Amino acid sequence: MNTLKLTIACKNRDIAKAYAAEIGAVLFTSNSPSTDHLPFAAMIVGTTDDLEKAQTVGDAGVYLVCERTIKNQPLDTLGHSDLPGIVGLFPMVAHPVAGASASDAHWRDNHAPLALEVHTRMTHYYQYAILHTFSGPALNGIAACCCATEDDLRHHFYGTPDGEQQILSDIRQFADTKRSPRRVIAIAESFVR
Repeated sequence: MNTLKLTIACKNRDIAKAYAAEIGAVLFTSNSPSTDHLPFAAMIVGTTDDLEKAQTVGDAGVYLVCERTIKNQPLDTLGHSDLPGIVGLFPMVAHPVAGASASDAHWRDNHAPLALEVHTRMTHYYQYAILHTFSGPALNGIAACCCATEDDLRHHFYGTPDGEQQILSDIRQFADTKRSPRRVIAIAESFVR
């Protein structure tokens, strides 16, 4: 299922949480005590008709995205007990030679099936393909790879060493691994009404 939404990246977790509650959105909040080293501290995924306010709140970036549900159900349809335990958010800059369109096609058509095969502990998987940047760094996508526990995400994400090599090799086909920001480990909350 594909749906157009906004992703609103924020430096301040409290402001992000208040705004996610206000617009009835899904919120990913970094679980790191310090977030200065991260591309954002929180990311809201939802809809609003007040783009000006979204841009004020989204001081780390505001993007129009196509949310692709690859594994499980759309996040905004899940009850609290069905939300993922922990989420790895992977911002992506397209491969410089392949370009944005070809990189996105590879991510969707080739990488997604490989990820489902290799990431055996992944409980939910979403791709946020960036269609337009209103503000913030030039990104082309954000993957939300979800697991039951942080240990699963940090230590058992690839299933096998060969699986890890397959994933890393494939990522180099569609992403600029030098320019793509670092992963954010987050907790998901839903304020969807």
